[in-house]
Amino acid sequence: MERSQVKSRRRFLTDAALLTGGIFVASGLSPFGKLLFATERKNPNGPWYGMGIDLEKCIGCGRCADACKSENGVSREPFFFRTWVEQYTILNDGSVKIDSPNGGIDGFTQQAPDTDIFKSFFVPKMCNHCEKSPCIQVCPVGATYDSPEGVVLVDPTYCIACRYCVQACPYGCRYIDPERHVVDKCTLCYHRITKGLLPACVEVCPKQAKIFGDLNDPNSDLVKFKKEHSWQVLKPHMNTDPKVFYNDLRAEVR
Repeated sequence: MERSQVKSRRRFLTDAALLTGGIFVASGLSPFGKLLFATERKNPNGPWYGMGIDLEKCIGCGRCADACKSENGVSREPFFFRTWVEQYTILNDGSVKIDSPNGGIDGFTQQAPDTDIFKSFFVPKMCNHCEKSPCIQVCPVGATYDSPEGVVLVDPTYCIACRYCVQACPYGCRYIDPERHVVDKCTLCYHRITKGLLPACVEVCPKQAKIFGDLNDPNSDLVKFKKEHSWQVLKPHMNTDPKVFYNDLRAEVR
């Protein structure tokens, strides 16, 4: 999206926020409770980026989370992550334990005896770069916007740290940067991919569990991944059309 468009929307949304007390809500709900958000049409000509995550390959090493912090200057405090890894442990009684100590950077220790565990696996998380992004809808100043390639970005010069987008994100992928005091999140390493490089988390993964690519390119690694696997997205009932696709995603993952 051109910045002139963002500025125009910024003016409109700011005026609307004043009229509504600064709170935006979805315009309607389907009979099945799906949230409906307006979205701009998918770019049919240029690249349209997304990510695949193969849970069969992820070993929970946390290198993706560590590389992300180094590449993007994310605070080293254990509360701020653009990407992180969660460990899911399903016990024999059906209960589920979820753990992510320091985002997985320092590794994991199992909290239950092996005899009590039915299954255990790792799930990398990140911004889902939704086509129908709730965070874009609620931003009162147009600081959150779509790039022409479908990457959801934040303009820190506009952000007023109102936290509306933090609350609106159904995936818990946004936080307030403790030093800059503006919203921060995964950008798919936009500064890298626009130069033909891979996102840092993809580049360092020792098992190639993360697959980056152009959804408009039938020969891209990501499109091949989608063709070869029975993929799912997180929280499909939210109707956000995420562009992060998981292989072997279990119902326990939320």
